[in-house]
Amino acid sequence: MTEAMIQEPIRVVRFGETEFTLLGVAHISRASADAVARMLDDGRFDAVAVELCPARHAALTRPDVWGQTNLFRVFREGKAGMLAVSLALGAYQQRLAEQFGIEPGAEMRAAVDGALARQLPVLLIDRDLGITLKRIYRNVPWWQRFGILGGLLASVVSREQVTEEEIERLKEGDILETTFAEFADRETALYGPLIDERDRYMTARLCEEARENGYRRVLAVVGAGHLKGMADYLERGVGCAEPCVTQRELEQTSPPARWPKLIPWLIVALVLTGFAIGFSRSPELGALLLWDWILINGGLSALGATLAGAHPVTIGAAFLAAPWTSLNPMIGASMVAGAVEVWLRKPRVEDFHQLRSDVTHWRGWWKNRVSRTLLVFFLAGFGSSIGTYLAGFRIYDRLLGG
Repeated sequence: MTEAMIQEPIRVVRFGETEFTLLGVAHISRASADAVARMLDDGRFDAVAVELCPARHAALTRPDVWGQTNLFRVFREGKAGMLAVSLALGAYQQRLAEQFGIEPGAEMRAAVDGALARQLPVLLIDRDLGITLKRIYRNVPWWQRFGILGGLLASVVSREQVTEEEIERLKEGDILETTFAEFADRETALYGPLIDERDRYMTARLCEEARENGYRRVLAVVGAGHLKGMADYLERGVGCAEPCVTQRELEQTSPPARWPKLIPWLIVALVLTGFAIGFSRSPELGALLLWDWILINGGLSALGATLAGAHPVTIGAAFLAAPWTSLNPMIGASMVAGAVEVWLRKPRVEDFHQLRSDVTHWRGWWKNRVSRTLLVFFLAGFGSSIGTYLAGFRIYDRLLGG
């Protein structure tokens, strides 16, 4: 099978003793999956690299991977947001599957299955999804983060057909580029961690694998949007002299600014000061301030849990926990509400199996126990956060004689 017979874009680059054949594929194209199979039929490759990280590889090859998710651990380790983003991306993928009748990622599955059938090693060369999302998040100003999160939310709840413009984007990249393409086109701050950094990272991974294992002919199946950047970096040897150093550099996430962490403690200090002033004036005023704090903070957290469809006991737990957890920034009402909901309504095996399909429609987020628990976690915490500010204003309003 000659390269001229393959319709997908191809770049062949030699670095050192290794010849890298970069095959650019489209995310929703049967032609891309067929092209991968035809390239492997050639029999001249001794390794196959794919634009996947271990987490995405597991999701692609092990449909039951969601069933191994421990929600208690997710909440405890602060990974609820990452899980929600992964579900949002999965929901968008499922929409594509329904519209085009082809499984998203079919070209990567063809590469993985074809390599295993020929007993060739599969090289996972993409950067971890979580790291990429963190670097995207940290690389854009805080006011633009709301737009990104809004775009992800819209991809979940929208029932519109994928537009021709989105289809063209899919032909040039993968699910990450497509989801963030509107922003990446305008903002170099987003383009860097989303595309260029991954070009360098995958180039370094290819060089590392070739050096350590002595591969001579490697087929790399990557999104067409990465083809030019990776080929250019390989030709110049960028990141190949010390590939491990390049990877460590691109895996680092800058620590968040310290001052936002001080805000919750400042609020706690102001609230406690308000209580102290109130009780010093009179026990009745102090008790009134305390009831304001409990009713507003607990009430809004309970309201959030109610909107999420939480169990009645969870709603009660949110009401009781929010006023006190808001005075301890080390633990939130969201953690308590989420843990109680998991304990009362432990997700079933079928909930994990149906998770990806359920979250393609907004009603499914309330139907599925896994996604509903996430809603409880976020909405109970959001209600408590709003309640903290409103109750704080109410306390000082009373102290000032309002």
